[in-house]
Amino acid sequence: MEYRKFENTFVIRLDPGDEILTSLISLCETERIMLASVSGLGAVNVVQLGVFDTEKKQYYSREYKGLYEIASLTGTITVKGENPYLHLHMVIGNPHTNECFGGHLGRAVISATGELVVTAIPGKVGRREDETVGLNLFQFEDETH
Repeated sequence: MEYRKFENTFVIRLDPGDEILTSLISLCETERIMLASVSGLGAVNVVQLGVFDTEKKQYYSREYKGLYEIASLTGTITVKGENPYLHLHMVIGNPHTNECFGGHLGRAVISATGELVVTAIPGKVGRREDETVGLNLFQFEDETH
């Protein structure tokens, strides 16, 4: 991973073998990012995508291996406790095989390159586990607004 910072925006290049989530966590720890939006594109060859079952309150994941383009990568960076918390969704596709898959990102390994933009937002938003929903939701410092 290599990146440059322009004011509050990080422009990131990921190289073959780089894993997206691991790279972003490293960036957050190095740059002390506690709140940000993420977008990106590129090419991957190993991806784990999931979907949340709202009735059973659990994720179901599937791994995809092959030649895939990142059609969309979007999400948020917050914190849970003192650690970076990534909530990313990805759509991958291969027009040659007529495949397209999307969901909650659990893992993605770059095959050619990844181009990500992380826009840091001044402030901090945490996460709290919501037992009703079964997910870690935004936790604002002042819950009255």
